[in-house]
Amino acid sequence: MFRPPGSIRAVLFDAVGTLIRPQPSVGAAYLAAARRLGRATDWSEDEVARRFRVAFGRQESVDRAAGWATSERRERERWQAIVGEVFDGEVVGEAAAGDGLFAALWDHFADAGNWSVMEAAAAWIDEARRMGLIVGVASNFDERLHGILTAMPELGVDESVFVSSEIGWRKPSLAFFRAIEKRLGLAAGELMLIGDDVHNDVEAAREAGWHGDLLIARA
Repeated sequence: MFRPPGSIRAVLFDAVGTLIRPQPSVGAAYLAAARRLGRATDWSEDEVARRFRVAFGRQESVDRAAGWATSERRERERWQAIVGEVFDGEVVGEAAAGDGLFAALWDHFADAGNWSVMEAAAAWIDEARRMGLIVGVASNFDERLHGILTAMPELGVDESVFVSSEIGWRKPSLAFFRAIEKRLGLAAGELMLIGDDVHNDVEAAREAGWHGDLLIARA
């Protein structure tokens, strides 16, 4: 368990991979949606997962080139592009997804019933609260995250959720961290980010003057 320095007044947790994970997995969810709509019925879950990783990485490169700026519109476009590349081998827009595959997957991942809480996540949050710390979430996600976390009362973090699409910047952008500092009225050294990504969560937080810690939970 983390042991924050005495200067810490708020601890924020990354969401996906730290507090929650998709259940079933992304590969399984994509494949099931495709099969329901008559697509890619001969693919394996591993093949879909591989295609997803490639498509996701390509969109990460797009956002990196844009300085990690984002918005609700960009997030939707990003996921449209990922779905299009996974199943069609090319980047397509929503209008090209005539079979409704993108819409089905967007709605799937908006449903809290398709996410599970990572083991020990609630315990981490409880311990932080016992220390008298402000507790929240700082995530590269979109507005759907609010509904997901609200449906998870065991986490109790739905009131202090900072989402990249609403801030206008994604981790690891320095602007993401500065926006949170301003909203909380805290200095960089009074904040800590806990996550599962060495670069986006730990290194980026430390470069912003925050404390950063890496925690990889079992689901």
